[in-house]
Amino acid sequence: MKKWLLTAAVATAFTAQADEGMWQPHQLPDMAAELKAKGLEIDVKSISELTEFPMNAVISLGGCTASFVSPKGLVVTNHHCAYGAIQYNSTADNNLLKDGFLARKMSDELQATPGSRMYVTEEITNVTDKVTAGLSSKQGNDFYKEVEAREKTLVAECEQEGGYRCQVYSFHRGLEYYLVKQLEIRDVRLVYNPAGSVGKYGGDIDNWMWPRHTGDFSFYRAYVGPDGKPADYSEDNVPFEPDSFLKVSAKGVQEGDFVMVAGYPGRTNRYRTAEEVENQFEWVYPNAKGLRETIMDIIYEAAPEGSDDRIKYESALAGLANYAKNYTSMIEFYGKSSMLADKVAMEKELAEWINANSDRKKLYGKALTELNQLIAKDKQTQERDLILGYMGYSQMLKTADSLYRLANEKQKPDMEREPGYQERDMTRFKSGMERIDRRYAESVDKAIFLEMLSRYAQLPAEQRVPGFDKAFGIKGKFDQVRLEKMLNKAYAATKLDDKATRLAWMDKSVEEFKQSDDPFIKLAVARYDARQALEAERKQLAGDLMKVRPVYMEAIIAFNESQGKPVYADANSSLRVTVGHVKGYAPQDGLYAIPFTRLEGILAKDTGVDPFDAPKKQLELIEQKQYGDYYMPAIDSVPVNFLSTLDTTGGNSGSPAMNGRAELVGLLFDGVYESIIGDWNYDDRTNRSIQVDSRYMLWVMEYLDNADNLLEEMVIVK
Repeated sequence: MKKWLLTAAVATAFTAQADEGMWQPHQLPDMAAELKAKGLEIDVKSISELTEFPMNAVISLGGCTASFVSPKGLVVTNHHCAYGAIQYNSTADNNLLKDGFLARKMSDELQATPGSRMYVTEEITNVTDKVTAGLSSKQGNDFYKEVEAREKTLVAECEQEGGYRCQVYSFHRGLEYYLVKQLEIRDVRLVYNPAGSVGKYGGDIDNWMWPRHTGDFSFYRAYVGPDGKPADYSEDNVPFEPDSFLKVSAKGVQEGDFVMVAGYPGRTNRYRTAEEVENQFEWVYPNAKGLRETIMDIIYEAAPEGSDDRIKYESALAGLANYAKNYTSMIEFYGKSSMLADKVAMEKELAEWINANSDRKKLYGKALTELNQLIAKDKQTQERDLILGYMGYSQMLKTADSLYRLANEKQKPDMEREPGYQERDMTRFKSGMERIDRRYAESVDKAIFLEMLSRYAQLPAEQRVPGFDKAFGIKGKFDQVRLEKMLNKAYAATKLDDKATRLAWMDKSVEEFKQSDDPFIKLAVARYDARQALEAERKQLAGDLMKVRPVYMEAIIAFNESQGKPVYADANSSLRVTVGHVKGYAPQDGLYAIPFTRLEGILAKDTGVDPFDAPKKQLELIEQKQYGDYYMPAIDSVPVNFLSTLDTTGGNSGSPAMNGRAELVGLLFDGVYESIIGDWNYDDRTNRSIQVDSRYMLWVMEYLDNADNLLEEMVIVK
């Protein structure tokens, strides 16, 4: 199958494409001239070589990005990416989220959340033929299972060498498949995080907003065994020594400067159909936003501020609030934009291009029609599926389901098990069971479960699942009181809120589950067959989509290449590179946002009340104009955050923003409100990423927190 690189025509068009694009590293050499013209100073080939600087300094945290910044395994990422580890190590009496934390020597560093990992990408191999060859006759679930089986075989072969985590990633919705091999570092420790009034300054109010004054950075350290190989947490472990690390710039960037980011963006949807766009923005986002806000209200009511229960849910609240605001912006800007009309017009133009040539018509003529038929089928149960998905916020229900699924999967040979339940997954599975203690409170869990179960019970009968109805005791007229009594008894009797009990269930048989009197175990057993049937239906649909989407994507790629337009794959959590410039934007008519904020902006915002309650010492330093080596003449202060045209999304959080010499000049942590819709449609006029400036990071470390030990460990370019 064709390897989608840039043709000469596409490469020529690259400069006219603004700064859009999340590029696979192997695509970059074909852009060498354009990247140099934009401001790249290092050899572009080094960016395409994963084992060379700077790419081998950029790592994944499994949901966020980070980078090595010292030869002793010191890692910098966002404060909000380390939030779970900070929260896990916090209590009401020792609240690291509120007060901050600094290990002045390595022996003081804290074990991060159980199961925390760092992943260093070492190899990416095109395995498309190995995944798809000879499968043209298979359909639906059969196709899905065969692709999954081949992927598991490739992963197993890749992981024969211990210490690695491998995964097959689908690109262009199944047109290509790549095997990614990553060194898996299993001992991750918290080194430093500023106080919450710095790291989360502005809180949810400022989230996605500009101007911004957030010190969104924290430090981890990677540890390995004495032999230098990945190992589980042990006091005998030693700091990991990366092959390279990023120098940190105290000079930073100026307006108009070149910047680039290497990171692990999560998901974008730039090539979805008009049918999908309309449904996502007019149904999915409004309903998902409402459910998230409901769960947030439940947590606020059931877990008072300052309580240990609230600390347990701070990380969940941050995630819920982030995406609730994200969806609000999505809905708002969709309503103002012509995105749907543009999609319809594009599909019409694509159809005309396909129909103008008999060969193209034979290859691609039915793709969009077949795709939309499958999308319509998927929509039929979307209300039920959304509620069942959010029911997963109940830790007890989710835990019981996972444990019983494990017991069933362990009856199969390892290679036939569902991904997530193989032997390679057991350390991660166990860590998940261990983490629950610091992320669970009965009052909150019960209230969330009751809310979601009540919503499910009120669905039309044809939307509900008979096996679920029987397990939950739902029959006839909806009875809220009876449901509440049932849950009260279930939570009072369950033992799954005890860590030792949960871990013990990992080794029990299916028969032992069936004999259990634990109410949540009984729920899991009673619902298992129905859950498996739903999963089979989803895989049938997924398999059909996996056959049609690649054809549609191949048509889009061929169409764009015929017009000399560059083509990049949607983000899929794999390593990507984006390039851009430091640049402001006009959020609305008559306004222009400059690309830097200043220390004095913190003074102007500060109210002394959360979330605008900077530390007193910080306010005094700003009033004294204590700028040190981090002064920027162009703004007459120390820069706090800056804007860039970098094309990024969730998962890029913590990504190092680098200058043309690949020195760290900032950490990407957010985007402006107007660019949230960029997951679906990039607009060069308003798409702006927000970075915390390296000069502000260094200023906080030196003057506010006296983190001299870390400053001495890093190489700071002045």
